[in-house]
Amino acid sequence: MSTGSRNTWEAWARSVPPLACVSTREPCPDPMATATRLARAGLAGQYVVYEADGGVWHFAAGSDVSVTADTGGITARAAGRTWTSRTDGRPLAAFAGALSALRDEDDEGSRGEENAGGRHFYGWAAFELAHLLHADPASAGDRPLLHAMVPSVEVTLGGDSTVVRAVDEAWARKVADLLAEPAAGQPSARDEPVREGTEGIIAAGSAAYGRAVARTVGDIRAGLLEKAVVSRKVPLPAERHPDFPATYLAGRRANTPARSYLLDLGGYRAAGFSPETVLEVGDDGRVSTQPLAGTRALGADPAENERRRAELLSDPKEIHEHAVSVRLAWDEMAAVCSPGSVVVEEYMAVRPRGSVQHLASRVTGRLRPDTGPWDAFASLFPAITATGVSKPAALQTLARHEDGPRGLYGGAVFRGSTGGALDAALVLRTLIGTGDEAWLRAGAGVTTQSSPEREIEETCEKLRSVAPHLRFSAD
Repeated sequence: MSTGSRNTWEAWARSVPPLACVSTREPCPDPMATATRLARAGLAGQYVVYEADGGVWHFAAGSDVSVTADTGGITARAAGRTWTSRTDGRPLAAFAGALSALRDEDDEGSRGEENAGGRHFYGWAAFELAHLLHADPASAGDRPLLHAMVPSVEVTLGGDSTVVRAVDEAWARKVADLLAEPAAGQPSARDEPVREGTEGIIAAGSAAYGRAVARTVGDIRAGLLEKAVVSRKVPLPAERHPDFPATYLAGRRANTPARSYLLDLGGYRAAGFSPETVLEVGDDGRVSTQPLAGTRALGADPAENERRRAELLSDPKEIHEHAVSVRLAWDEMAAVCSPGSVVVEEYMAVRPRGSVQHLASRVTGRLRPDTGPWDAFASLFPAITATGVSKPAALQTLARHEDGPRGLYGGAVFRGSTGGALDAALVLRTLIGTGDEAWLRAGAGVTTQSSPEREIEETCEKLRSVAPHLRFSAD
């Protein structure tokens, strides 16, 4: 491999314990609530809840095994030891190389793991990784860009069964005890919703955002780019402390996401309801991406929703925005897929996503023999619907007009396997926290036909997928 030492990662992989204890239990009646309860239990320093396709929830926890990469270096940890290497400005290649060593260990048959598809890992990619992949490396900053955890325990909560995989009997017993506990009774004080101030939270910073939209329209009319997805950050009051598990449970009950996630991982906390995937790669090499662009509000009145749906399907600005996103997604898929395999399986359907409805398409293909899931990730990340067209020009525009780095917003939360699968959710409609700070963020696709007023309203519509469901700790 071109970044990092193969011997380094092989030594790290040999230190990663297998999930040797496997048990199957009856399905849980409410897998979402069960996964959230496991997250709240504080089993380990890091955890992830990841809702996959088909109504399956995965809970993973651990603190011993991780990989973190930035522009300059990569650090892997396992068994109380640390391995480091340079990335030479290619953190994604180094990150993929480290994780591939786990696959090599599986291939040698040394794991003895009853886990079809190989060992799983969970992680995130920060938006600023995009600057290294497509634009100005100097804009990537010096913060971590990629982080993954290999869990000590993993629980898969499906409709037919609950499967627990753990590194040893002690971990298995901890989870078994939690699963055996009766479901929680009445909501505690921390679960009470925010009944006042939601619209005030949503409106914060809207005037400055309108000016950023106007400047971006000027850039587009000057021929610098075709589209940019300009976003605004909405800080939450410093004196309030969000309860991330309670917010996740309340928000997921009210939303209809493509994926959802709850995590405390690699310095970020997040509770999110992703409207689309950046990519989905199967063990068989089939890859797909799901661009969503074009938005209208979705409320309680069916007749009004249908009127807005018809308006969405006939609005020239929204159709143009969507079409250019699908065109670029096709080009990015073609760069890593076998010739002739890329197709648009669905075009301009309307999908409900919580407080909004979107135009949605799906582009699929089959990876070439010389490419893998991380090659596809490098081509498709970040999602075109979170950046713009062209990506390099859009990234430069966002660096000029947005208020600071995005961090997790517009990046990805993912679940992958050593067998070659990778499922990456686009980080939108998400409560994000780091340190003592917590915030929401939302954006809108800006084209030559955009007006600041409409794009401000679109960000408000999207923020209503999360803001009304915020829960704060009782203290």
